[in-house]
Amino acid sequence: MRIGIIGSGVVGQALGLGFTTLGHEVRMGTREPGSEKVRAWLATAGPKAGAGSVVEAADFGEVVVLATAWSGTHSALMAANPARLAGKVVMDVTNPLDFSTGGPRLAVAGDDSGGEQVQSWLPLSRVVKAFNIVGNAHMFKPDFPGGPPDMFICGNDEGAKQTVTGILKDFGWPVIDLGGIESSRLLEALAMAWITYGFRNGSWNHAFKLLKK
Repeated sequence: MRIGIIGSGVVGQALGLGFTTLGHEVRMGTREPGSEKVRAWLATAGPKAGAGSVVEAADFGEVVVLATAWSGTHSALMAANPARLAGKVVMDVTNPLDFSTGGPRLAVAGDDSGGEQVQSWLPLSRVVKAFNIVGNAHMFKPDFPGGPPDMFICGNDEGAKQTVTGILKDFGWPVIDLGGIESSRLLEALAMAWITYGFRNGSWNHAFKLLKK
């Protein structure tokens, strides 16, 4: 599968490395494809990885991963051009975090969410919220003493969620589908719980699991 990644931070790099490890081709889209951090990632990710502009990543990917900081998400999507992403599965890994008052808080909350805004900016794409409730260190093949944690997803298109579920299973995640993209409100709040716990305990090695009987 061809994977386009919009964003070259640690999240995009971790997911990109996971995809190349599984044998997929990856094109990372960034404003600075020749930067030192991107060159270092390319050297690690191997011959199936490449880098270019966000337009090139959008064109390249059969599935496109949105892994930007929230402050740059809208501009990155407009630079990629929503028309180029029409019909494609867009895996939204973002959290709408606002750092203007110090510690992070949700910039979008209540009766709206970042996931819903992304879907509104990409009206012809099939957006699925995923991977936003865990740190980049554990996105690929998570290994915890209590067994694999669960990944919660949501989105409006059932076929797109099936595609993302397959990707998540290959990455080592059991999947729980919470329904339409409006459930991003829950997942982004859950991400804040993950972040708050991390700051309070000085550790980012935690994840969520739904226990069933």
